[in-house]
Amino acid sequence: MKAVRLHAYQEPPRLDEVPEPEITGPHDVVVRVGGAGLCRTDVHIRDGWFAPAVPTELPLTLGHENTGWVHEVGSAVENVVVGDAVICHPQSSCGFCPACRIGDDMRCARGLSFTGLNRAGGFAELVKTTDRAVLQLPSGLEPAAVAPHADAGLTVMHVVRKAVPLLGPGSRVVVVGVGGLGHIAVQCLRALCSAEVVAVDPDPEALKLASDCGAHHTVLVDEGMGERVQRITGGAGAEAVLDFVGEGDAVESSLSMVGARGTYFVVGYGGELRVPTFSLVLPEISVVGNAVGTHDDLRELVALAAAGGVSVRTRSYPLDAFADAIADLEGGRMHGRGVLVP
Repeated sequence: MKAVRLHAYQEPPRLDEVPEPEITGPHDVVVRVGGAGLCRTDVHIRDGWFAPAVPTELPLTLGHENTGWVHEVGSAVENVVVGDAVICHPQSSCGFCPACRIGDDMRCARGLSFTGLNRAGGFAELVKTTDRAVLQLPSGLEPAAVAPHADAGLTVMHVVRKAVPLLGPGSRVVVVGVGGLGHIAVQCLRALCSAEVVAVDPDPEALKLASDCGAHHTVLVDEGMGERVQRITGGAGAEAVLDFVGEGDAVESSLSMVGARGTYFVVGYGGELRVPTFSLVLPEISVVGNAVGTHDDLRELVALAAAGGVSVRTRSYPLDAFADAIADLEGGRMHGRGVLVP
């Protein structure tokens, strides 16, 4: 079968012919890929960002946002059958350790087993995962259309569910970066809370997307950005700021928008947070990190998508056009999410 594989860090991945994955364990599930979302994390993996923390044997098939149809199952699989449309949680967890028992899949005691990071991913015709990682898609949801929910939407739902208890009537929440994750966040926030949603981005087209997704206010990143956000929040700052950029000037500016007793949720990564502790202590500001999400986050997200509460702006590419998709992502030409379709 065809697969997009990374052979060396800092080098472009290549389209290879590789053997099809086989069932080797009773809980294995092989999925025929219907759509594989392209994430900026795939670019970071290519560039070696994760290499020091997550040892990986190259070549590696990329792709951690996967949907499709069950192609083959192991002898103990009972939750899906061949032909079922499914979405795949990227982390394969054991189900028995304390973290898994409370639903915290990303903290599985067996360690990180993440599709497209340290195990073969879904930029291919077939991908192997486990029964715990697959969730059936309701009828009416096409796999390619919702593939980005396997990580982008999942990550968003995880942070939004943390933020919602802080966002009562009359509150305000700022979404920084209206890209592949940010436009999903605007919709999830509108669906799950009554807060006013403020979208911040340097790209006018991204801000139009934010408005289309339901943002109450849009703010262009420029010299007057801070003043406009202060005016929108009545000078008090926001109860929550969700930073989907996490690098460059976005870190400092995001923190500056947080009001007293508010929370700065860091989702994007790559930058540094340098702040005097006094400026956190006096206003009692919290800083919260976020990494992907749980199976329950994914379940609620899929239910919300099935009810029409959230959709993903996607652009499809054939598998052999993966280089074009990566170039569009890095060149800022992708508003929403790219999806590779074998």
